Amino acid sequence: MATQEPQEIYIRNPTETEARGPFTAQQVADLAEVGQVTPESLYYDAATEQWVPLNGNVALMAVVFPAKKKLALKAKEIDSLNVKEDTVRPITVDDMLAAAEGRTADTKDKADPSVARARAARLGLWGAILALVLAAAAEILPASAALISMEGAQLIANPLVILGVVDLVLAVLLGLGMTTLYPFVRFRAALGLGWLGLTYMMQGLQEPLLYAAAGSIGLYLCTLMTSLVPALAAIAAAVVGMGMLARYLLGM
Repeated sequence: MATQEPQEIYIRNPTETEARGPFTAQQVADLAEVGQVTPESLYYDAATEQWVPLNGNVALMAVVFPAKKKLALKAKEIDSLNVKEDTVRPITVDDMLAAAEGRTADTKDKADPSVARARAARLGLWGAILALVLAAAAEILPASAALISMEGAQLIANPLVILGVVDLVLAVLLGLGMTTLYPFVRFRAALGLGWLGLTYMMQGLQEPLLYAAAGSIGLYLCTLMTSLVPALAAIAAAVVGMGMLARYLLGM
């Protein structure tokens, strides 16, 4: 079954981080004609909340890169004795992109909120990566000898080392853009809150309990927020919480 063609299209090249749009399929086809878009360019699939290549959508590819182009008759040019001076600057592809993204005087009040949501989600992604790296440092460094020895008895005696390795792997995979791991990241945040929270509560350690709770809740929310202010709040909670927990466990 052919993939349905999206009504509003946001695009970016694989090497770019900023999204462009929204465009109609025909506007994307116009950009393809001037080399701004290729079959490997990415578009945002709202259904899966992922960036996927254009060549993965059959319906969209049929419009943007048609197999056969219609023949058009070239209009006959008629020279006129009255020469009119052209004072209007021609519209370029960059002008079209700026207008579509709400970066011109005429369109600055019409910017699509989907672009802002995508930017907030991207900030949340990097916040989650940094929080996981800090958590991994807090969990691995105090018992690094157990990890280096790779002895089962020492690893069992230091279970946080295993969680730290998981956090480090998740950080690397998220850095590669694998946002499909978000459900697993949320599970890890809930597990960390329950495990560490219960451990510190039973030991009567209020300070690390507060840090673990803030870091875990912030990490969980980093994978959900698509508005700028809530995303920044989640990032702050995740990074500060995990950072202070690492500082506490490392005795700094």
